Amino acid sequence: MALWFAVTANPNMQALPGSNVLQRLIDGAEGWGLALSLLGLFVGMAVWGLASHVHNPHQAMRGRSAALISAAAALVIGAGPALVNFFSALGQQAK
Repeated sequence: MALWFAVTANPNMQALPGSNVLQRLIDGAEGWGLALSLLGLFVGMAVWGLASHVHNPHQAMRGRSAALISAAAALVIGAGPALVNFFSALGQQAK
């Protein structure tokens, strides 16, 4: 005879003590991540521009890569909460 138990989960950020501190840490980490992405974008674009000006294709490619990676990082950081919520909702639909 098999017993079936229904297991549920209801995420709640206020359910545990210290949850507000965790939320502030997440917000701060997101802010730092975006600031560093912006700095990386500036540095990458500067390297790209200077290297192109002095006809150094290898460094120009490195600068362009740094700029694109920084932009992609900012996209992922900004979209992170929406992506987590999307996949959480998708997981809730699984039966």
